Amino acid sequence: MLRWKFNLFPAYRGTGARITYIADDFREVRVRLRLSWRTRNAVGTIFGGSLYGAVDPVYMIMLMRLLGRGYIVWDKSAEIRFRKPGRALYAAFKIPEEELTEIRSATENGPIDRVYSVDLIDAAGIAHASVTKTIYIRRNDRETSSVQKTNEARNR
Repeated sequence: MLRWKFNLFPAYRGTGARITYIADDFREVRVRLRLSWRTRNAVGTIFGGSLYGAVDPVYMIMLMRLLGRGYIVWDKSAEIRFRKPGRALYAAFKIPEEELTEIRSATENGPIDRVYSVDLIDAAGIAHASVTKTIYIRRNDRETSSVQKTNEARNR
């Protein structure tokens, strides 16, 4: 059901990508992006914006679901490297339990940034684009003072 909701969300649907799999525990998500009239660029391959849009929200949403309401999770920055043109591409996102344990431990001392990478690959496993995402994570402590929140906002 969640996969269907995600794929019907207008901002994601517009990328041309589709979520093909979400693990029951939300630790793995798979995406497919095919060449179509909506994703085609001027030279007949997948538009760079579709490549990026296909993977953009996935790590942030996975972490939000896995960490729960006790954490604030935001996309902070991203970088994409186009390697070669593509026509049918796939991406797999995985977050192991060890990563969640490290995040919970590290955020005890304040906000952190985590860096995640994912490749958009073809059926043969050849990378056509690589995306690196920096995700900001902090505990959602309601006791944090408004001064601390303002300082954190300035530092982002």
